Formats: sequence, C-alpha cells, structure tokens
Amino acid sequence: MECAKLLKEIYEDKDGQRKEEVALLSGPNEFVEFYNRLKQIKEFYKKHPNEIAVPMSMEFDEFAKQRENGADEINNLVDFTDEEGYGKYLDLHECYVKYINLKGIQKVDYVTYLTIFDCLFDIPQDKKNFDYRTYLQSLVDYLVDYVARVKPIMDIDSLFHIIEQDFEKEFVAGTFQGWPKEPSGSALTSSGAPLDLSAFSCAEQLATLGLDRLKSALMGLGLKCGGTLEDRAQRLFSTKGLQLDEIDPSLKAKGQGKGKDQAKNKDSEKHKKTALLEAQVYKLVEILSEQRASTKENVERKQARTDGEREEEDEEVVEIVEEDDDDDDVPYNPKNLPLGWDGKPIPYWLYKLHGLNISYNCEICGNFTYKGPKAFQRHFAEWRHAHGMRCLGIPNTAHFANVTRIEDAISLWTKLRSQKTSERFLPDHEEEYEDSMGNVVTKKTYEDLRRQGLL
Repeated sequence: MECAKLLKEIYEDKDGQRKEEVALLSGPNEFVEFYNRLKQIKEFYKKHPNEIAVPMSMEFDEFAKQRENGADEINNLVDFTDEEGYGKYLDLHECYVKYINLKGIQKVDYVTYLTIFDCLFDIPQDKKNFDYRTYLQSLVDYLVDYVARVKPIMDIDSLFHIIEQDFEKEFVAGTFQGWPKEPSGSALTSSGAPLDLSAFSCAEQLATLGLDRLKSALMGLGLKCGGTLEDRAQRLFSTKGLQLDEIDPSLKAKGQGKGKDQAKNKDSEKHKKTALLEAQVYKLVEILSEQRASTKENVERKQARTDGEREEEDEEVVEIVEEDDDDDDVPYNPKNLPLGWDGKPIPYWLYKLHGLNISYNCEICGNFTYKGPKAFQRHFAEWRHAHGMRCLGIPNTAHFANVTRIEDAISLWTKLRSQKTSERFLPDHEEEYEDSMGNVVTKKTYEDLRRQGLL
C-alpha cells in the first residue's frame, strides 16, 4: 500500500503457537478503524471463548446513536449526496450553474455540460476572466474532494506536485493546449495589438482605416496617437517589421515603460494561474473517467423516463419470492410476462423497454397478434405475411411495408397496376418513323401511309 506502512510483529503465546498481528503505524482513518476493531474482537474472544456473539443489529443501533450525538470518530466517515450514489456518479450541478452564468459562454444543457466541461481549450483566452477562474477553482475543489472520498489511498499532494511540474514544462515551451506561446518577433505581437501591418504596403493604405482604428493600434504599441490621419498612418507604418526595442524612442508616448511592463507581468501571472487550474482539471477528469461516463448514462436514463413511468415505478411493489429447489413449479408471474432464457419471467422494465406491452394486429396474416414493434416490423418478411399476400395475388414488395389491412393492400395494388399500365411502352403510339421527306410520324400513321402509297 502506498499510504500505509504495515509492521508485522510475530510473537509466541503460552502454548508455543506462532501468531501474527498487523499493526498500522500510519495511513487513512479507514485502515486505522478496521485494525482497531479487529484487535478488539480478537482480544474479546480470547478472554471469553464461549461467549455468544452480539447481533450486528445492536452494533448498528449503537453506531446510529453515536452519529446523532456527534462523535468525532463517526463524523470522520465519508458522506455522499443522493446524486453521487455512494461514489458511482458525479454531482456537478453547482459547477454547471456557475458555468452557464459566465459571460460569453454558450448556454448548454446538463448532459452536454458533462461532455464538454473539460474542453477548456475551446474557450477563447479573452473570456477567461476573474469569474472564469472562480468557476475553475470551484470545479477543482469539488473534484479533489470527490477523489479524496472515492480513492482515499491516493496521495493527492504528490499528484498535484507532478501536475505542476509537467505544467511548467509545457507552459514554458508553449505546448500546453489552449495557451500557445506568444511570439516575440514583432512589435505588434509582443504588445498584443490587433492590427497586422504585413497586409499593408504603404502608409496611404493604412490611412483608409480611419482615425479611430489607427489610434487604437498606436495605443497598443505605446506610441503617440495624436496628429492628423496622415501623421498617424506614417507613424504606425514606420514600425513595420521592427522589434519593440528598435522603435524610435521619440515616437513613444510618455508613461509607457516600467508601469506597462508590470501590468503585463501581472496579466501573465493571472494567465498562468488559470492555465494551472485547467491542467488540474484535465488530470482529475482523467482519473474519474469511469465515474464521468456512468454519470452521463445515469442522467440520460433519468431524463428519458416520462412522468407516467416515474409514477408507475414508484407505485410498483417489489415482491421477494423465495427460490425453491423444485424446478418443476410454475414461476410466479402475476403480470403474465414472457419467460427469459432461464425459464423465469423477464424484468418488468425490460418488458416495457422493448415495447412488449403494445400489441399489433395484421389482417393479412389472419388477424394474428404481434407483441412489440420489433416483432411487428420483422413479420413483414416472414412466411406468414408472405403467404397471406400470395393468397391475395399481390407480390410482397417494399411498396406494401406497414400495410396490414386487406382492403388497403388491394387498393394499393390496383393503383400500382394502373400506374404501370400508363407507363408501359406502346409501339403504335410511341415508336416513331421518318418518311422520305424527313417527316417524323408514329408507327401507325406510317403504316397507313405506306399501304395507301402516299410515301
């Protein structure tokens, strides 16, 4: 075990028999509690070998009383919410509410949130503000608390140390997803100005952008933003392809220097803290991948149920039937459910899931009844339906899919035959001939003219 160091003390009792006692020196409270109780049980039965065992129900009653009284040892036990299902599912409803209240974030439902809540690299950097960091911190706090409850042996401190080490390497190299390294080659990219001068070949082209646009670009570079339109365009174009330190100091505005660098350093530190929180979320979600998938399936299953099914499920009384050794007895089946492979009725939820409570009648099959939509759709290709269609003199083609009444099948067949007759090729009226003068006539007209010698 990683978190527990076990010391095995081997000693001999009075009879010379070797015994082994396992003492836990350090580790989680669960292991301490387990071995303490095991030691008490051994000592009790060593002193009282003929003592009758105390019923477990009395121990549970005592345990419940201690918990109500607020005993420290009892309060240290793990608690789960109803949504978490004793550690099987995640309860991210609070984090979901914070997520959908972020500005500039697309509003999604809870099931979609369970799918994309770790796709933090898809969110633009300009939307990762203070509220976003607060949301990330709450998400990390919940995931850490959940991991500590479902995986008590895991050393979370060492895990976070490893995450931070890997994050430092990736963030410095610019390979951390969602936070690419900003290039330092251009003055524009260094200062974060949104205007790219590589698309302009002269100052006159820059002047077409207007005074306000040129002013914002000059302010982004820390340059003087006064003067006419031509002065601003010429001043901005003179910085094309230059580093920040290569720009003429006379062009820079006053107060742009140390204070700006300090503000930039503060922003970079905030960005780094935000990226570190994202790295922690990625790793924790990777550890809880199984619980995440189970949570999504559980939520989808709950949402798929209708109000009637929920009420029906609440009203159903679970009856426990004792199993008899005699296999010849008729199984208890009050709802007349179909039998499964083991000769016992299938569960009621499975009976309703497959729609076996819905009946379909087919008049062509002799008013035969089919249980469930799957059996009903399959019977159109089976022998019974094909025999009924053959008795009606109708081919069992795809045109007659889902047709169960004889009258409907006959009327459809009559309509199809009339369409085929109208579409049939008639040589006398549709076959064309050409006479010696180049006139095109039908076959019948051509034969009449030929017999009369008029061609």
